[in-house]
Amino acid sequence: MILALLLVLAYLIGAIPSSIIFGKLFRGIDIREHGSGNAGGTNAWRVLGWKIGLPVMAVDLAKGAIASGLVPWLVRGSLSLELQTVMLLCGVAAVLGHVFPVYIGFRGGKGVATAAGMLIVNAPLAAACALAIFAITLFTFGIVSLASILAAVSLPVSIFMIGWASGMGQSPFLLALTSVLAAFIVITHRANIGRLTRGEERAFPKLQLWRRFTRPRQ
Repeated sequence: MILALLLVLAYLIGAIPSSIIFGKLFRGIDIREHGSGNAGGTNAWRVLGWKIGLPVMAVDLAKGAIASGLVPWLVRGSLSLELQTVMLLCGVAAVLGHVFPVYIGFRGGKGVATAAGMLIVNAPLAAACALAIFAITLFTFGIVSLASILAAVSLPVSIFMIGWASGMGQSPFLLALTSVLAAFIVITHRANIGRLTRGEERAFPKLQLWRRFTRPRQ
């Protein structure tokens, strides 16, 4: 019963529609009626600009970190499961809340930033590896969806390799969970994958930093 209440609380935190709140607060618009129609950070960045899109992403990341890192500690002495297991489950609940938010008809974002917040708390080294892959891909191609997919897929691989290199192994539950999470994020990006294969996915040229070094000097 206590675990169920924690999961519900984590879900409700993850379901807070930050992009819609920021869009209506600062621009007076519903973000779902513009751009890709997605209520996530990338569409907020695209429609509202980086000055609003960046805080939206930061809030989405914080939702995962708070749900996973703080919520389980509220009743840590009353749980029958290991604390890390509960932290991971609460993090997953937050991701589901972000993707299927009860507040706005279960049509939310794609869960990448919220999942990142959860992983920063539970697997910081693997999260850092995924962040590096995200940044390299984004700064090379300027495509957020491609960077998100590759970062998500890299997570279980990074966790396995880190455990193998350290000789300490890794939690089978964490490895299984990140594998499922990676598959889930790929599924939420299925429309983006279709556009990528057709060469129709929108890029952000300003994020392709390599262009600044190859641009002819005046």
